[in-house]
Amino acid sequence: MGLLGSIFTWWTGATIGTRRQLRGKTRAGEDAAGNLYFEGGRDPNGITRRWVIYNGENDASRIPPEWFSWLTHQVDAAPAQALPAPRPWQKPPVPNLTGTDRAYRPAGALEKGGRRAAATGDYEAWVPGE
Repeated sequence: MGLLGSIFTWWTGATIGTRRQLRGKTRAGEDAAGNLYFEGGRDPNGITRRWVIYNGENDASRIPPEWFSWLTHQVDAAPAQALPAPRPWQKPPVPNLTGTDRAYRPAGALEKGGRRAAATGDYEAWVPGE
């Protein structure tokens, strides 16, 4: 998107102002999706500030649960130090797929052809005036 895009658009990554504010902050890590996490400074309540710079579109559902817990101060250290290794039965997190081709479509949805299974006969439609 270039220089103008990084000045004025926030939805495709960090703006120049955000990147400038991150100077002098500590890089806490990176997740599997390429999102970068930073920490530094304090807010008016004395709590350490934490940021995420998205790799691509800004969508909070793209933050893995372990990094979300770090961002919201549920754990103090970065996930690699604070959390145990993932269990073999755990699935990787999936971002919100609403509005994409991979979104859930129930039977009868127009995107799946619009055909539903026939009624089983246990339903009787209401008719006004009867």
